[in-house]
Amino acid sequence: MKEKAYHESLNIKNELHLRELMKKLPRFCKTFFIGIEQKTASRTRIAYAYDLGCFFDYLHKENPICAKMEIQDIPITVLDQLTPMDIEEYLYHLKLYEKDGMAHANDERALKRKLSSLRTFYNYFYKAELIDTNPAIKVDMPKIHDKAIVRLDVDEVAQLLDKVESGENLSSRQQMYHERTKTRDLAILTLLLGTGIRVSECVGLDLDDIDFKNLGIKVHRKGGAEVMVYFGDEVMEALLNYIEERKGIAAVEGHTNALFLSLQNRRITVRAVENLVKKYSKLVTNVKKITPHKLRSTYGTTLYQETGDIYLVADVLGHKDVNTTRKHYAALEDERRRKAGRVVKLRDV
Repeated sequence: MKEKAYHESLNIKNELHLRELMKKLPRFCKTFFIGIEQKTASRTRIAYAYDLGCFFDYLHKENPICAKMEIQDIPITVLDQLTPMDIEEYLYHLKLYEKDGMAHANDERALKRKLSSLRTFYNYFYKAELIDTNPAIKVDMPKIHDKAIVRLDVDEVAQLLDKVESGENLSSRQQMYHERTKTRDLAILTLLLGTGIRVSECVGLDLDDIDFKNLGIKVHRKGGAEVMVYFGDEVMEALLNYIEERKGIAAVEGHTNALFLSLQNRRITVRAVENLVKKYSKLVTNVKKITPHKLRSTYGTTLYQETGDIYLVADVLGHKDVNTTRKHYAALEDERRRKAGRVVKLRDV
């Protein structure tokens, strides 16, 4: 039987997880998730389920009407009884609260996401004319303060790849596995740094997704689109070296077409890639917290510095809105504008 593609298996797993989460929500929420299924990714719906779980858990504890019933029995009419002030109080609660004996905190980005989820939830039922009010839309989004882009410098990229090849300064335990994984690890890190693909796109690659003739890989993007992303000679060499080694590995059934394998000969996981990035990057810098996403930022920064084409960067990174890209690389654009101001001379001195 033909193996399912990674994204297909992941969607099935996510759908089963979502159905478990939905059991803890009011029954009327099922209508919402069915309604948005065709327009959203499975991971997005799971995020909505978690956020709505926080919302209804709060109502169950703080709202006198909801406190008298089980969460699953909360009726849709409750949504019409809430005011913008109720939602603002909920957001204030989320900044710092205690659950199961543990303190939980949400920063401004987390608060914005939870309010966005609530707005989407309310908008769905309001447009469907199942409720008469929409208080969530009247609550202002939290102000988000820009963060500096964390990325590796050019010399740090070279050092990182050197450390993967040599294994220098790894712990004795890490050294035990290094010879078995260094070719794979070098291929993964070179691919991430040389294409800017997401870690989920990387682990989802199959052997037949690589086109060495045209130096490209077929990736499955968020939202379901399949696109070709192209790479250079360094990535090609790293991939060819790994694939040669990969030919001698007997993958576990169900994982035979996976490009990158774990030590258990199964498709490598996102968590495993995150851990290997953390392991090697710590050998290069203790100041910067480097993740696969930071390697993506490193690629995006380098591409923008080399081309100055924000639209190209947005396209290659898979950003649907170029403003998302511009927001991330605003500091670089500002530096380019400063450079323009210094270049133009009005008089010879």
